[in-house]
Amino acid sequence: MKNITFIVYIFVVVVLCAGCSSAPSQTAVPSEVTMTKEVLADKIKGGWAAKTIGCTYGGPVEFLHNGTMIQDYTPIKWSEDRVKFYFDTFPGLYDDLYVDIIFVNVFERLGLDAPADSFAISFANAGFPLWHANQVAKYNIKQGIMPPMSGHWLNNPHADDIDYQIEADFAGLMTPGMPNTASEISDRVGHIFTYGDGWYGGVYVGALYSMAFVSDDVEVVVSEALKTIPAQSDFYRCMKDVIGWYRQYPDDWKQTWFECQKKWTSEVGCPDGVFAPFDIDAKINSAYVIMGLLYGRKDFFTTIDIAARCGQDSDCNAATAAGILGTITGYANIPEIWKESLYEIEDIPFAYTDVSLNKLSELGLKHALQMIEKEGGKVEESQVTIKTQKPVAVKYEKAFEGHYPVDKMAVNTVLQDKTEWMFDGIGFVLKGYVKCADEDYVAQVEMHIDGNLIETANLPVAKASSIDDRRVDLFHRYQLQNTTHKVGFKWLNPRKDAQVYLGEAVIYSDKQNFNH
Repeated sequence: MKNITFIVYIFVVVVLCAGCSSAPSQTAVPSEVTMTKEVLADKIKGGWAAKTIGCTYGGPVEFLHNGTMIQDYTPIKWSEDRVKFYFDTFPGLYDDLYVDIIFVNVFERLGLDAPADSFAISFANAGFPLWHANQVAKYNIKQGIMPPMSGHWLNNPHADDIDYQIEADFAGLMTPGMPNTASEISDRVGHIFTYGDGWYGGVYVGALYSMAFVSDDVEVVVSEALKTIPAQSDFYRCMKDVIGWYRQYPDDWKQTWFECQKKWTSEVGCPDGVFAPFDIDAKINSAYVIMGLLYGRKDFFTTIDIAARCGQDSDCNAATAAGILGTITGYANIPEIWKESLYEIEDIPFAYTDVSLNKLSELGLKHALQMIEKEGGKVEESQVTIKTQKPVAVKYEKAFEGHYPVDKMAVNTVLQDKTEWMFDGIGFVLKGYVKCADEDYVAQVEMHIDGNLIETANLPVAKASSIDDRRVDLFHRYQLQNTTHKVGFKWLNPRKDAQVYLGEAVIYSDKQNFNH
């Protein structure tokens, strides 16, 4: 009889555990979630506050450790006055926030259905320092190239960069439990700057924030949000790998870091990262974000510390990981040692904006309440009911397809009235800059390829302040025939106090270069 009982017991256990695995349940998030307005507000404030803290924590080590992790013995300093210190001395650190604020203000001014062009024009005219895909997009918009083409890889060599990933927080914080609505916002806004994996970085971050409102299980948040990304994309595969490595090495984030380094750190787009340890690609930096979240196991310090110590864009990655965790836990549950750094600045507007941290949280709550109603939920006097969404993958797109970096040529010459150089391949990105005593001067330069006029470029002066309309890379061209090409430049409006400097050129082929 005991044997029969034991067999029955084993059968029941097997039936109950059928289909069990380490993967999160497919029904991890209910179809409706109700919470008080107070809890909703606390989560939104937690997201923005934690993002500010994480950005500040990683600031001192941003891009100082490229291609290597930051060792445990290397101190990353923190103090009560740390945020105020950067507010006063380096406000450009908070590009993660002041770009977000531009979009929040557009929603406040024009409503939830504001069109892409309104975001683009407000962004391009904002007058703050920008870099990489953001600055390329600003230049494109000023030259009349509007979204989505302003972020398309044919017009933006930085289309796979991290830019929209670090400024997509607003999309998730105003769409609690509604990741597909966050994706729709990301379609409008994210394509201003990025395309393909660069865009997916922002889509994913928006979905992570959105899911953070309705699940307190980090693994569920990370896995459910990934369903917004097409499975055939490199971005999806990279995040899937990180989740898998986390399950394989649950107590060793450094082993997962090494696995990422081996498989996912080959830069193709950004000319600053090709043939260099610098890597601002969205995939690898998103990998570091979710490494912080997964291995941090909801401990605030551990989460931001791991995200920062993965290296590369340490301030942005710590900021994103912190913001998502702050949304999960709420502002009230951020440890005091971190929150106290905000008290002195929480009512001071971020640089280049009229919006403070407290004001940003207020606007975030206002827009979230509007979005809950718009998407079929209920907003009552003291509580809200969110009609949650099952994440759906956005459209598939891939930048730089069929383009492989094979060489970096040192052109290194000052443009005369006419200058020529030659290369073998299907495309190139040529770096450089324009200098002039008159900072309002704009050089007009024709580019010819194989005798054909390709474009007449307006090239503003690169100002010392980094707040300008410069073209990040002087010239680029993709999708040429794979042969020898002659590239010629003609300076249409030269002047003696101006200089157009042609620097290095990244060369692309339609075949990978394996010299080993």
